[in-house]
Amino acid sequence: MEIKPKEITKEQVDAQLSICEDIKKEIGTGRYAMVDTFGCQQNEEDSEKIRGYLSAMGYEMTDKEALADIIVLNTCAVREHAEMRVFGNLGALSHVKKDDPEKIITLCGCMAQQESVAEKIRRSFPQVSLLFGPDELWRFPELIQSVRESKKRVFALGKGDGCVVEGLPHLRSDKVKAWLSIMNGCNNFCTYCIVPYTRFRERSRRPSEIIAEARELVFAGYKEITLLGQNVNSYGRGLSEETDFAKLLREINAIEGDFIIRFMTSHPKDATEELFSAMADCEKCENHLHLPLQSGSDRVLSAMNRRYDMEKYNNQVKKIREYLPDVVLTTDIIVGFPDETEEDFEETLRAVEEIRFDAMFTFIYSKRKGTPAYDMPDPFTREEKQLRFDRLLETQNRISEEKHKEYIGRFERILIDGTDKKDACLTGRTSGGRLVRLSGDEALIGSFQNVKITDCNTWALRGELI
Repeated sequence: MEIKPKEITKEQVDAQLSICEDIKKEIGTGRYAMVDTFGCQQNEEDSEKIRGYLSAMGYEMTDKEALADIIVLNTCAVREHAEMRVFGNLGALSHVKKDDPEKIITLCGCMAQQESVAEKIRRSFPQVSLLFGPDELWRFPELIQSVRESKKRVFALGKGDGCVVEGLPHLRSDKVKAWLSIMNGCNNFCTYCIVPYTRFRERSRRPSEIIAEARELVFAGYKEITLLGQNVNSYGRGLSEETDFAKLLREINAIEGDFIIRFMTSHPKDATEELFSAMADCEKCENHLHLPLQSGSDRVLSAMNRRYDMEKYNNQVKKIREYLPDVVLTTDIIVGFPDETEEDFEETLRAVEEIRFDAMFTFIYSKRKGTPAYDMPDPFTREEKQLRFDRLLETQNRISEEKHKEYIGRFERILIDGTDKKDACLTGRTSGGRLVRLSGDEALIGSFQNVKITDCNTWALRGELI
């Protein structure tokens, strides 16, 4: 049975903003809040909403735990390592809470939505005053007020129906690049992934709301807008109006202004020729496609429930390169999925050699309780998986450097987006998302500049202004 997401009304959001005003009057001035974000870009965008609410309540942002009256940990559940970091941080915060019992320590995000984590927090981490899942973010002011008034712990986990919310305040941390969420949740249920259980079923925002927000961002001076979704290729499904991601790209591209459109993430089973055509036609769209492969073995892909095979994936690579011959193609690969044999791994290595990705995000499989893969037999040791990981990384690093060397002597238009304090230089990215380091004045941040590529290493290009 299809679960229909609930739509949060403007009146409900206005009620939350009214609570913000009440809190602002109550607390006065000189109050601070800290938001620490773990995980994906969707979490980064959620944290901007949390900061927006906190600012509306009258809190100033700080990165000092001792100074903060409210500390928010916005968490990730995709890998065990991220969860261990959060538990470590919570342990350290027990001393901060002891020094200031009125401090409100909050745990939210995908990790918080898991029943097992909520129970562990309830039992073992009394310093946590508030816990809520991603679906409850929209009523953050109400939850904070409840903690303040009751002096009791508040736990609010989503019910699994998902929701669509418009009109939440944002406090963005960047003045050049902006996140823009177009959808939330996921319907794919890959056997290793916890996301469909923490962010629930996919639901799309209406295109009119997305386009209006994109227009506001361009008007505010943002030069890079990244469209976010667990699977942007399935955008539009379930909406009453007929639309899809390719159409949305074209509509955002039509907004007047000098800016670049990026997006993530694309699921290969839903990547279409219409998308590739739109990318080629839209001059503001990035020349980059992140297309997670996960494994080069059909047997492992089937066990992962990815719903494509290598033949389909290779055909998509061929097609995108027909539309965009210079496309920067990046991917994700999981090493050591349960019962991945040496032969399976060799097939992944061959795929990487043949496709020649520009870059790759590689992870050793992390068991996630509550997913089908959690109970799959896994006869291989961590050491064996690490050896495979190292071999794969060595292969990709060689390919990445070879591809970077092809850029030396070329001219590229890049968006200068910040600085690298360690190397004392500016940083920027090409249309394909390649990192470029160069010398120049910080006044150039937020502008497009033409550069000549003069050198490179595995991870970045070196350029000079022309």
